[in-house]
Amino acid sequence: MSELINDVVDVEDRERLVQEISLLRGKVARLQERVEQLDQLAHLDSLINLPNRRGFMRELERLIGRVDRYGISAAMLFVDLDGLKMINDTFGHRAGDEALIQVANLLAKGVRHSDTVARIGGDEFGILLESSDERDAQETAARLIDQISACEVLHDGEELPLSVAIGVGMIDALDTAEAVMERADEAMYRRKAAA
Repeated sequence: MSELINDVVDVEDRERLVQEISLLRGKVARLQERVEQLDQLAHLDSLINLPNRRGFMRELERLIGRVDRYGISAAMLFVDLDGLKMINDTFGHRAGDEALIQVANLLAKGVRHSDTVARIGGDEFGILLESSDERDAQETAARLIDQISACEVLHDGEELPLSVAIGVGMIDALDTAEAVMERADEAMYRRKAAA
């Protein structure tokens, strides 16, 4: 920026002024593109090509706004991967990473493209289901649990024991992201306790 301040352009030199404006517009466009790239990196999980907790919370806030504004029904699924510590301890962290990636892929394939799947913690995922009532959300959760338990996840030829517990939290108008997360998390723990 200091180079721009030091480079004084004679306002009477119209051609030079147009060139300088064009150069500045190019620099601004490149800076905006870089800011967008950095913003995207800040909201993506470094292991899995999914939003991280920060990105998920941003999407959850947006969804709460749509629920409030348009009166649509929506839900959050809180997904807890069971046995990741055992996989890491027995097979190593590379196997744990592979398990996380495979579960993330199964979750993403098991929902609509318009839904949001994110890794919100070490072995925890969040899913946002727009235009989904409680019955639909419960059915989606049951289907995802079945898909993951039926999937054979291998690491160096050995099957990794994978299962998930999923809690459903409905999103209400004027909700807070924290309240939705808490309800879905509590529902997940109730499901685990009942199993």
